[in-house]
Amino acid sequence: MNKAILVGRLTRDPEVRYSQGDNATAVARYTVAVDRRFKRDGEPTADFIPCVVFGRSAEFAEKYFRQGMRVSVSGRIQTGSYTNRDGVKVYTTEVIVEEQEFAESRAESEANRASYGRQQAAPAPSPSVDAGDGFMNIPDGIDEELPFN
Repeated sequence: MNKAILVGRLTRDPEVRYSQGDNATAVARYTVAVDRRFKRDGEPTADFIPCVVFGRSAEFAEKYFRQGMRVSVSGRIQTGSYTNRDGVKVYTTEVIVEEQEFAESRAESEANRASYGRQQAAPAPSPSVDAGDGFMNIPDGIDEELPFN
């Protein structure tokens, strides 16, 4: 089985192009910076994974994904090669995205973007977590119905 799951931050806004022909399809490319769990001196602390997404999902990425945003991506790893202008064979590895979604709330995203100096936003409130069981405490005063009984 070929399945890759990534959670990380976009290194830049997605780049979208359209295929040629009668049924032009959107093709979005972006890179996800994924932190390494174990860090050693002198080694990189993150991996930069190129991702490709097609169709309506590509249009979604173009419209809503922005640099610095934390996203979750799943898909398959695809390798390939081509010969560049200098006659050198170049090998490629990328994730062909099957599913993509936000991995943080809009408030968290805006707070992170503000820390990069792109816009000003109030920091997101941090949820209260009970250290005993790892579940988040639900704040008082929420009038919404919970999605379970």
